[in-house]
Amino acid sequence: MTEARPERRRVTISDPQVMRALAHPARMAIMEHLSAVEGGVTATECAEIAGLSPSATSYHLRELAKFGLVREAPGRGDARERVWEAVNASYSVDAGPDADPDTRAAEAALVEAHLVRDAQRVRDWLRRAPDEPREWYEATWLSDSVLLLTSEELVEVNRAIQELIAPYRQRARTDPPAGVRKVAMQYRAMPID
Repeated sequence: MTEARPERRRVTISDPQVMRALAHPARMAIMEHLSAVEGGVTATECAEIAGLSPSATSYHLRELAKFGLVREAPGRGDARERVWEAVNASYSVDAGPDADPDTRAAEAALVEAHLVRDAQRVRDWLRRAPDEPREWYEATWLSDSVLLLTSEELVEVNRAIQELIAPYRQRARTDPPAGVRKVAMQYRAMPID
């Protein structure tokens, strides 16, 4: 069994400026990558992930640093190389029930950006699924379930799912078995009536 690394702190973002800074596809990709990699990465290494040039990626890293989301990491021995790391392993967004309209709009923009990215991941999978190995094709699951829950039961379901997936998070696995792949798992639970 793979031994898990200790989980780094998760922060809740409620500042609309920070939400707006994160609501950019390249910045979301950079944050996802930095949050999963130990020891930090350079702008050049992030550029491929973000689909940008190293100079454009450097700009986004500096912008994320302004909001305290990333910071310079210890170097790798080459003084010319600038290494970056995520300040926190993960974040959640919560404008709060009494948020002003500007904060609500910033939260909606960030959530929308995530939904667009998640939908694109599904479309990308569907396009290449026929060419994937059979075991991955059969292991993939797209589902929509309607449950009847109280708010307390929904909290319980959410906690159980978080506990179930925690050992498999990329940043938590120190020695993953052969054959692993990055798998995006989107989970949403909200009243629909």
